Amino acid sequence: MKHLLRILIIIFFVNSANSSFAQNAGRTTGKITDNNGKGLSVATVTLLRAKDSSLSKSAISGTNGLYEMASVKPGAYFITATSVGHKKSASPVFNIVVGETVTVPDVVLSQSSVSLKEVSVETKKPMIEVMADKTIFNVESSINATGSNAFELLQKSPGVSIDKDDNISMQGKNGIKIYIDGKPSQMSGPDLAAYLKSINSADMESIEMITNPSAKYDAAGNAGIINIKLKKNKKYGANGNISSGIAIAPHTRYNNSFSINFRDKKINLFSNYSNNLGPNQFIFNLYRIQKDTTYDQHSTNYSENKTHNVKAGFDYFLDAKNTIGAVITANFNNNRSITSSNTVITPNNTGTANRILYADNDIPGTRSNVDYNVNYRYANTKGSEFNIDADMVNFRRTGSSYQPNYYRDPVNNTLLDERIYMNNTPTNIDIYIVKADYEKNFYKGRLGFGGKYSDVKTKNTFDFYNVYSGVNVKDIDRSNKFNYDENVNALYVNYNRPLGKKTKIQAGVRMENTKSEGNLISFVSQPDDNVKRNYTNFFPSGAISYTLNPKNSLNLNYSRRIDRPNYQDLNPFENKLDELTYQKGNAFLRPQYTNSFQLSHTFKSRYVTSIGYSHIQDYFARIIDTLGNKSFLTQKNLAQQNIFSLNISAPVTLAKWWNAFFTFNGYHSAYRANFGAGKIVNVNVDAFSLFTQQTFSIKKGPTFELSGLFNSPSVWGGTFKTRSFGFADVGVQQQFLKGSATIKVSYTDFLHTLHWLAVSDYGGSVITASGHPESQQLKINLSYRFGNKQVKAAAQRKAVSDEENKRLNSSGGLGNQ
Repeated sequence: MKHLLRILIIIFFVNSANSSFAQNAGRTTGKITDNNGKGLSVATVTLLRAKDSSLSKSAISGTNGLYEMASVKPGAYFITATSVGHKKSASPVFNIVVGETVTVPDVVLSQSSVSLKEVSVETKKPMIEVMADKTIFNVESSINATGSNAFELLQKSPGVSIDKDDNISMQGKNGIKIYIDGKPSQMSGPDLAAYLKSINSADMESIEMITNPSAKYDAAGNAGIINIKLKKNKKYGANGNISSGIAIAPHTRYNNSFSINFRDKKINLFSNYSNNLGPNQFIFNLYRIQKDTTYDQHSTNYSENKTHNVKAGFDYFLDAKNTIGAVITANFNNNRSITSSNTVITPNNTGTANRILYADNDIPGTRSNVDYNVNYRYANTKGSEFNIDADMVNFRRTGSSYQPNYYRDPVNNTLLDERIYMNNTPTNIDIYIVKADYEKNFYKGRLGFGGKYSDVKTKNTFDFYNVYSGVNVKDIDRSNKFNYDENVNALYVNYNRPLGKKTKIQAGVRMENTKSEGNLISFVSQPDDNVKRNYTNFFPSGAISYTLNPKNSLNLNYSRRIDRPNYQDLNPFENKLDELTYQKGNAFLRPQYTNSFQLSHTFKSRYVTSIGYSHIQDYFARIIDTLGNKSFLTQKNLAQQNIFSLNISAPVTLAKWWNAFFTFNGYHSAYRANFGAGKIVNVNVDAFSLFTQQTFSIKKGPTFELSGLFNSPSVWGGTFKTRSFGFADVGVQQQFLKGSATIKVSYTDFLHTLHWLAVSDYGGSVITASGHPESQQLKINLSYRFGNKQVKAAAQRKAVSDEENKRLNSSGGLGNQ
């Protein structure tokens, strides 16, 4: 691994040497004007080779319409220029000579006969955008994303992986914090997975993967932030979209969405509704050798989900400086999960099965999550901006489980024993958040500061019943109530400014005080009945970027972050999965802290290479432990985890009709812990993932897409060593009705390779786990846009774009877990 890292680090810096060819090149300058000879700023200028009209360079004209292009190879070229409201025009052919500057004759753009008020702005973003601090997956630009949900798309995002327990990690690190429209989600574990599975791709604009957030963001999330941006109206007038899709698999599913919006100079109204309907199936196998017995379990989980998502809101522009708004976002889920399993039990000394455990688990339930938000924004022409948000979130979950366990003779199927259980597990979570941010120009830079108040109250009930002859008898020894309250108060300051023409710096610090109390109410007293904590931490962050030359730049950043345990992971009581396996929380689970460093190199503003190091203290992992002949799943703090990472991303234009994107994510991770005899964790892993996406476009015809991901062997949770796995998707898209209608067809995991397998040797138990989802699907989606598709003027477009971007940034610290 050391040799591999050395080679890759050399590759990382080789690109910098490419700048040397500038000594054997020339440069060109010129001016873009209108019919009256007045310079046109912000015009798009392209340098094309005369022999084949292929693109060599591009630029944007500056003040007075002037432009300049350096490091141009010798040869024959011509210039083309375009600007909104003007016709495209070109220069005569000219020659570039080594070491000389060519001044191109002015390119004159005549005014277009089409009024600017009638311009329809249609832009297509690349599917993947890579920047020094984040990677963006533009869902709208992906054919194969059609008919998928947010959870499935995260599995296909570069550098992101999801383990057997639906835990999300990025670049080898767990502790990802999920944001929705710039606001942290307070859900975790199965609740978060269920919510992400309910978000339709038709409602999603993009997924942002931010590895080292600034002090403005909450300190939670040691691996960084994944921000899922939902669509919002940006066009003037009334407009909308309707779409419907079907996913054909062994169990067929349906998805639908509808949005309608209105915007003018004073108000922006937006609303949308979507649903996901239909069943899904998951196969899970667990082969366990524990003490003197082997347990061979095979399970099939069938889940029926009906999810509905609603979002509605408005922005009211009081004047040019002041805006008020309100948004309601709601998710309603009605689900039923049915698991059927059989476990063959074999004593190792005989090698012959003596029992088979048949266990079913029927879990009907509902989930609702409603977020009420009011906001205010002030911004003046001098660069000062003030944002305040207030949120109230209500999460409600109802659930019950009926779990019969039958032990039968493997030869004659005689019933040997039966144990039937039932439980009732409602959960209520109420969250209250107020956040304020202020930014202004200060001492040749940008100063920002703000604060946040967050109060979370959770109430969990676990009523356990033994079922005798059809009668439910409450078992008070196994029943409990667990209440958890958490208050987080935060202040931050952040500053960024340029130092000369080539260097930029950013530095900040965030202070967070956390007060929490977990209170277990049960008939049987336990040592962890009541756990209180009160701690204050400081989380510094900083970055420095340096432009070596027009093609090469470097960026170095650092951040310290925290991950607090999930609410359910703190509940110390037991939740049975079947007679031989159960889940158990850990009230003494401590937060984990991460220090991260990352150095990135950007070439031609497109190709990004980064190396990083992270040290995680008190890293908590989900571990399968043992007690007697039973195994249980719990969270424990490992001593530490160290991660070295390397990431390379490259968008490539192979032909006019063929665009490709490649990304490589590699890391070395070391896990260390000692929980006593037979429970020592000392695991080292070298792992990598490869992602590619290929787009093939036919002029005025369909667009084809091929994408795939490969994950090498890795480690989940500090103890499970995984086998390699991956997938490949293919799709096609065609627009019609003058671009108003789009049909997308995709076939996911067409090689049927999205099967995982993992092995653990811990706590006196050797476990081989495997499984696969219903990943091979034929998806068909039809969408239609109606209403006004136009914007009114370039200045107004800029204001809308600026508002959307800043509102995303301003809401980036809202709430905490």
